[in-house]
Order: sequence, then structure tokens, then C-alpha cells
Amino acid sequence: MRVAGFGFRAEATVADLRNALALTGARPDALASLTAKAAAPALQNLAQELALPLIALQEEDIVGEQTLTCSPRIKSRFGTGSVAEACALVAARQGLGPQRSRLITPRVTTADGMATAALAERLEP
Repeated sequence: MRVAGFGFRAEATVADLRNALALTGARPDALASLTAKAAAPALQNLAQELALPLIALQEEDIVGEQTLTCSPRIKSRFGTGSVAEACALVAARQGLGPQRSRLITPRVTTADGMATAALAERLEP
């Protein structure tokens, strides 16, 4: 299972999220973000457009998640280096133990900085 994790500004549009996803270079099986972001119309619309499930994660789900990239602002606010990477990793391994997912594409950012995306996959035992 491949999951695209997203982080984005409140003003981000469906086009911004679509562009971020395109930068990952792959089609996921599901989308994921934090609960507040998952409720945003832009991400809801993208999930509907792609006919993919949208996984909403709590902030505590991503605290301490090890990521390949690190934004000091995000680290201070969320306790992880990248919301997009952490959401992708956690959602990809839902129901499995730690170290059961890996990043395929580290965080990518749209040219305008409105959205980030990362792609992770579940590792089968």
C-alpha cells in the first residue's frame, strides 16, 4: 500500500495539492494528513477526484516520527520534521508495528510553497 501524505497552507487549492502529488512521481492507494487538514475542502476534493480513501491522523500520531527532511518550524510545532512525510509513514503502516513503512519520495514542495507531499509504502512482513 502506498500513501501520499500532505501538508499545506490553509489557502491551498486542489490544484496546489494535485501539483504536490505530481511531484512525488507516483499514484498512491490513499491520501493522508492531519485531521484538520483532512477536513479541508481542497484535500477532500482531491480524494474524491482520484477516488482514493483519505486517512485523517491526530497530531499525537505523528509526534516523534523520524523523517528524512526537517523543518525547524514544523519540528517545534508538531514534534516531527515533516508533516507530509510523517503522515505518509504513519498511515502506510496503520495496524502494523513501528518500522513497517518506508519513504519512497521524501517531502516535495510546490514552487509557490502552498503544499508539500511525500510518498510512503507499507512493508509487508
